[in-house]
Amino acid sequence: MNINIDNYYRTRKNVFERIEDASTATKILMSLMMACFTGIMAQIIIPLPWTPVPITAQTFAVLSSGLLLGRKYGCLSQILYVILGIAFIPWFGGMTGGIETFLGSTGGFFIGFIIASYFIGAIRDKYAHARNFGKMTLVIGVANFVCIYIPGLAGLALWSANSGAPLGIVDLLMMGLIPFIAGDIVKILAAASVSKIFLPKD
Repeated sequence: MNINIDNYYRTRKNVFERIEDASTATKILMSLMMACFTGIMAQIIIPLPWTPVPITAQTFAVLSSGLLLGRKYGCLSQILYVILGIAFIPWFGGMTGGIETFLGSTGGFFIGFIIASYFIGAIRDKYAHARNFGKMTLVIGVANFVCIYIPGLAGLALWSANSGAPLGIVDLLMMGLIPFIAGDIVKILAAASVSKIFLPKD
């Protein structure tokens, strides 16, 4: 058993170091692959009748991008996801895309994805001891509920105001935050599990 555990730890560290030492071209390719994964997860969608913001699985990909690729290339993966989605790939939620989607009700969340990926990646890069389940759950929770939701709610409020129907704070929270909390907790715990399983702690 101890031999198997030691092999697991050694393999985990070797894989992590290979990713860290990969060429720039390889890391950019991995960022593009993570952007594709985000686009795929965005198609797992549950629309809600009272809000233009749907429940999607893409947040799990966003949170995992910083964990697996670090701050620079995790962040790049989300920048690629947003830019390519605006430019020509309809891989935002519900197979949508284009500048009109980016400027719509969910536009602020896209900005939050980039910020959250960088934040998680920065902690992952700098503090190896924070890669355990408990500490990373806290880090990812902050990324999810602060880095994503602050710009997300700001964008939703701006969109509603520009649409001629500005939202009060209670309506804003009901449309952009409260219905998503339970699902977000599941995605936070799943992403923290990715850190526990795949990232070395030294």
